Amino acid sequence: MSHISTAHEVLAVVFQVRGVDSRKPALHVLLWQRALEPERGKWSLPGGRLGDEEDLTSSVRRQLAEKVDLRELAHLEQLAVFSDPHRIPGARTIASTFLGLVPSPATPELPQDTRWHPVSELPPMAFDHGPMVEHARIRLAAKMSYTNIGFALAPKEFALSTLRDIYSATLGYQVDATNLQRVLERRNVITRTGTTARSGRSGGRPAALYGFTDSRYRVTDEFAALRPPG
Repeated sequence: MSHISTAHEVLAVVFQVRGVDSRKPALHVLLWQRALEPERGKWSLPGGRLGDEEDLTSSVRRQLAEKVDLRELAHLEQLAVFSDPHRIPGARTIASTFLGLVPSPATPELPQDTRWHPVSELPPMAFDHGPMVEHARIRLAAKMSYTNIGFALAPKEFALSTLRDIYSATLGYQVDATNLQRVLERRNVITRTGTTARSGRSGGRPAALYGFTDSRYRVTDEFAALRPPG
């Protein structure tokens, strides 16, 4: 069966590491629950149809602002194109996915039908949005190795233990803080701010605070790879 026309939609896979101050920090993705058929009740990535007068990036930013009231992203980039002719019912629709990152201290107000979900425990997903999340997760984990993209997930100032938790949640395995510090300082990715964290209830020496050298995306070592221990 031939297709008379092809539509184009943009979808955003927006990640945030949540629970950094708890014992179980985890990578979360922003999803909204569909209220209408098809796939009513299932969860979807925010986005929608590309406007006639829009480029892809302008469209995804507009739709994040309008549909989930998310206006402040630390990083946004186009990832992939999903073009299976039967990926959704009805007219053929090609989807361009974007990776969006929100730093861990941010708490954007969300509509009632929109929530953060742990990537490791996704709810029932609409259409092919589950594979889109997994593809974005894999790409983000790879970028954590050879770029400075961690700046878009971390606070402006952080202790090494906080940065370790963010990297561990994103990579999917436990990272050693000392080794992480050594690697990122060698690549000039992080630097000491000269300040320290407040002492906790247990007292002890206050932890030194660090910050990312740049707040713009750059490749730090195109052949580097952070690997699980052992």
